[in-house]
Amino acid sequence: MLLKDKVVIVSGIGPGLGQELSTLAAKEGASAVVLAARTEAKLDVAEQEIKALGLGTKVLKMATDIADKEQCTALADAAAKTFGRIDVLFNSAYNPGSFEPIESADMAGWRAAMDVNLFGTMYLSQACIPHMKLSGGSIVMIATMVEHKPMATQGGYGASKMALRAATKHLALELGQYDIRVNSVHMGWMWGPNVEMYFDWQSQSTGRDKTDLIAEVAENIPLGEIPDDGECAKAALFFASDYARVVTGAALDVNGGEYMPI
Repeated sequence: MLLKDKVVIVSGIGPGLGQELSTLAAKEGASAVVLAARTEAKLDVAEQEIKALGLGTKVLKMATDIADKEQCTALADAAAKTFGRIDVLFNSAYNPGSFEPIESADMAGWRAAMDVNLFGTMYLSQACIPHMKLSGGSIVMIATMVEHKPMATQGGYGASKMALRAATKHLALELGQYDIRVNSVHMGWMWGPNVEMYFDWQSQSTGRDKTDLIAEVAENIPLGEIPDDGECAKAALFFASDYARVVTGAALDVNGGEYMPI
């Protein structure tokens, strides 16, 4: 079990990667999983999924807007008080920003993305660091392929995540002395509820067959398929585990080979 007896916080709980990370952490032996999201109903679903595993994993759920520093502090303090420590933080919460060309983009959409993807992620990391300093830990940033491979109308989202990429490197440098590792996982297309809804919308908008639209995307992925969000969660979990004990400041591309840096 890769996370045996660890206390794990997952932000951005909801249909898709956040929920996959929380259930996978339980399957891999976490003693406790702390669930954070703005919507109570999403927390309830994730809690039910974990309890259904029958592993006895303890769960703490808190409605949290990570763009609010005080809420981040409250979450981290509650996790440490309830379970005695914090071992892992998955920074999975995000704001996609506004989907529009940069030349005409409303910068309010960019600020909203920055508030969550950069500043909110830093708030939650800052809140967890004092607790992790006591016994070490791992912070895993959920990042995106869009940083490397620009996609139309996603400039604000990409810029916010690129800023987080730089912050991740600096944070890894600063926290190494406390045995706190900081790494990032850069996701490409991930098959899950959100991507499926996107293809449904695109099919309705264009009148094209959904299967054909999916095939066009998969054609550009060397593995020949859109990676499942559950499989992508496994890659993120590696950084949280002791198998990556001497890895920090690293960036792992998880996209089926669609983008291959040289």
